[in-house]
Amino acid sequence: MQKRLFLHAIALATLAVTATGAAAQDNTFKIGLVLPMTGQQASTGRQIEAAVRLYMAQNGDTVAGKKIQLIVKDDTSLPDATRRLAQELVVNDKVNVLAGFGITPSALATAPIATQSKTPMVVMAAATSSITQASPYVVRTSFTLPQVSVALADWAPKNGIKKVVTLVSDYGPGIDAEKYFKERLTFNGGQVTEALRVPLRGPDFAPFLQKVRDAKPDALFVFVPSGAGAAVMKQFIERGLDKAGIKLIGTGDVTDDDQLNDMGDGALGVVTSHHYSAAHPSALNKKFVEAFSKANKGLRPNFMAVGGYDGMRVIYEALRTSKGQGGGDALLAGMKGQIFESPRGKIFIDAQTRDIVQDVYLRKVERKDGQLYNVEFDVIKDVKDPGKTK
Repeated sequence: MQKRLFLHAIALATLAVTATGAAAQDNTFKIGLVLPMTGQQASTGRQIEAAVRLYMAQNGDTVAGKKIQLIVKDDTSLPDATRRLAQELVVNDKVNVLAGFGITPSALATAPIATQSKTPMVVMAAATSSITQASPYVVRTSFTLPQVSVALADWAPKNGIKKVVTLVSDYGPGIDAEKYFKERLTFNGGQVTEALRVPLRGPDFAPFLQKVRDAKPDALFVFVPSGAGAAVMKQFIERGLDKAGIKLIGTGDVTDDDQLNDMGDGALGVVTSHHYSAAHPSALNKKFVEAFSKANKGLRPNFMAVGGYDGMRVIYEALRTSKGQGGGDALLAGMKGQIFESPRGKIFIDAQTRDIVQDVYLRKVERKDGQLYNVEFDVIKDVKDPGKTK
């Protein structure tokens, strides 16, 4: 079995090197965008693809003499499918860059392919801290769960929240969120009285929320992937946790801008920490939200959209820096160290970790102009991933 895997890896590497050479001779620069376009995380794929296409519409499809070609593949959030599609994109389509990756298992499944073929892999969504350590060719433009969880654990004890139950999806990002929130809350004199983990696929939150009601904490801290927040909010209210005096706090995935208006008044007052809100008050973000909404029948961009939009900026600028050469190492060098103003605020791609450094905001759900928004009320500047600072 090991011999077969080894030979497979050699074959892939050889084919990929050939592919890279062929691509360099061509005037086409190919981006393989692998996303969950159907299934449980379909909203992630929809948001990222829309943002990528918006960036291309605004910035043209020719960079440094190369015609940009986007190849979109639906992996349905199944890691085996992601790996197969990424391999086909590298070997058959001869892509210059792999991008997308809606969930952590999909990103981790692809990392060895990026390494073997020396293909830069721009992670626009998946948020487990360790992803950038899985391959030296991974660059992330989304966020990490430790990055956004720690801010809330600093805020909670200062606002009367001492005893907390955590509820997270049982996979990499959820475990990161649970760990880093608990560590910081404990450091600040608070206590996590119970840590609950919910299956990623087909979750039923009701029995877990009943446990929370029985435990009577000051607050429930929640992480669920983009697209699942509405179900948590609905069942939180149906189970009467709000009436029992239990506050709902969490990472921004819970009050996802894509779903927030459908959550109703039960979401009002929910405090979250995250790196992007459609209500971020900068002039650049107002233009981004308006253009995104206009191009997508009124759809509001969420944090996944900004990861895709900025990911394209990173790719375009790297291609310019490498003067259109398109080789994996030259592109990677051009991605490292980029600093620019994003719709979310200033961001920086750390040259050492290839991970994003960005502001993290504390936000409260409020009604503005008849709609629900995550309104920022505090900011922690230039946050590095705490998972990489130990």
